[in-house]
Amino acid sequence: MTLTITPFNAPIGAEVTGIDLRTPLAQSAIDEIYQAWLDHVVLIFRNQSLSKDEQVAFANQFGDVGIRATPKDAQNEVANGYDGSIMLVTNQRDEKGNYIGSLQDGEMWFHHDMSYRPEPHKATLLHALELPSTGGNTKFANQYLAYEHIPDDIKERLRGRKVLQAYNFTMLEKIDPEDSLDGIQHQWQPIFVKHPETGKTALYVSRLISAVIDGLPREESDEILGKLIEIAEDPTVVYEHVWQAGDLAMWDNRCSTHARTDFPPEETRLLRRCTLEGGPMIGAS
Repeated sequence: MTLTITPFNAPIGAEVTGIDLRTPLAQSAIDEIYQAWLDHVVLIFRNQSLSKDEQVAFANQFGDVGIRATPKDAQNEVANGYDGSIMLVTNQRDEKGNYIGSLQDGEMWFHHDMSYRPEPHKATLLHALELPSTGGNTKFANQYLAYEHIPDDIKERLRGRKVLQAYNFTMLEKIDPEDSLDGIQHQWQPIFVKHPETGKTALYVSRLISAVIDGLPREESDEILGKLIEIAEDPTVVYEHVWQAGDLAMWDNRCSTHARTDFPPEETRLLRRCTLEGGPMIGAS
């Protein structure tokens, strides 16, 4: 097989074919894939069939696999024999009617994975195992492009400011920053971040997790956040991925957001997720 990387006719992403991810890769292939990931932000590997251990082994060739932020006693996966590095994104239930995974049914707003942590994970790898007949697509938004689309006056107003990223493990509801944050994972992060490897600047806000801008009156913060979120989700920066069984998506959380479309609740959707550890987000100068 010949490794082939084909950019999508879209603002973000590329397809990777001609490779079997179940076997260890040569260093040259690892380097080529990693550079393509930096260049295209989202990679879709077609026609894979990975076990849990094979998926983790593939991920480990690009960094250290991360541990989930969800409290362990809230991880349905643990009861089904998974450790804290694996999430099952699924509405599937066991024989007792209990969910076996997380983020079960319906739509989910745009977000960066783990932006509410001091050191967000740099990559997410999601492997499609069972899919509904329609829906459950993942939208990826290029936040390098989003930054370029922000008016200069807003960039100057926000230069050096931070945004509160807070998440209570919901899918269509953000926290109210005027409520208590006790028990809610949260972190102040730069609004504009410098990617530590590409050096490019990306917008780092999302509809689901970004709550309030530091140092601004609440009304102004809400207004500007609303404008930024419109820019971050504009169709000109979005690629919508229609999953095929066997797809494995690998994306860069530092410069992209993602969301999920609705799907029939009576149909099974099952994907397996792991991440790669990252580091502190760096503010753009």
